[in-house]
Amino acid sequence: MTTTAVSGPTETSPVPRRTRRPIAHKKAIAIFVLPFGVLFALFYLIPIGYAVYQSLLVVEREGTFGQATEVFGGLTQYILVFQNGPFWQSVGRVLMFGVVQVPVMLGLALLFALLLDSPLLKGKRFFRLAFFVPYAVPGVIAAIMWGFLYSPNLSPFSLVTENIDFLSAELVLWAIANVVTWVYVGYNMLIIYSALLAIPTEIYEAARLDGAGQLRIAWSVKIPLIIPAIVLTGIFSIIGTLQLLAEPQVFRSFSSAVTSTFTPNLMVYSTSAIPNINLAAAFSVVLALATFVLSFTFLKFTQRKDAK
Repeated sequence: MTTTAVSGPTETSPVPRRTRRPIAHKKAIAIFVLPFGVLFALFYLIPIGYAVYQSLLVVEREGTFGQATEVFGGLTQYILVFQNGPFWQSVGRVLMFGVVQVPVMLGLALLFALLLDSPLLKGKRFFRLAFFVPYAVPGVIAAIMWGFLYSPNLSPFSLVTENIDFLSAELVLWAIANVVTWVYVGYNMLIIYSALLAIPTEIYEAARLDGAGQLRIAWSVKIPLIIPAIVLTGIFSIIGTLQLLAEPQVFRSFSSAVTSTFTPNLMVYSTSAIPNINLAAAFSVVLALATFVLSFTFLKFTQRKDAK
């Protein structure tokens, strides 16, 4: 009977460790990354740090008309934020806005992108430009234009605006939603359309050989393959919803229903103009954290659903 010696790691023959390959061209990488890093620090990290610092300060005076001095106040400003009812009402208002407006906007963007990618549509250059042109209009200009269209005394559609008050307290939020949708559908459509153009044509040819029509290809092939682009536009839309400022600010000139506490960002702007910079900074920090939590939750939810 013979035995075969099995070779393996022993005390005298240690297991060889996998060595990392050295990173090549470190200096070239640093040169290319440095401009972005500097700008990222100057216009993102430092302002965030300064806002957090300001939110931890409080203003104290010696007597009624004494000189104001800023001192460390800990979480005093954040306590005021969580006790501020109008701020949380404005957060709830924009969340309701986003629940309705974001799906409508992304649904239209997806529909337009699928139409542009369909071989059945003629004049694609014209429609691509027509869908994207509203995004080229600045948000303030778009809000002014739509504000005139909604105004009963100025609108060329007075027959409609005299019977439906789009600037009333009940409808002004959705009037603003229409402006945001009109402006940003083309932007989101372009992102989704770019993802559609990246799909290999061989996949479509295989689907046609299996007898799939254009509608079936769009539903079963195109949409599943561009889910990452749709998720990306969803995250951008959530961030944009909580940052709503220009359109409500303009609509304050057309409707008394839009107050200084209508949206969180409008409240931050109004608070800083009092001026109460420290409380406005605390509002901003809380709003930024809420935006991060919602965006991260949406991303994780879509990833888990996609994994199933």
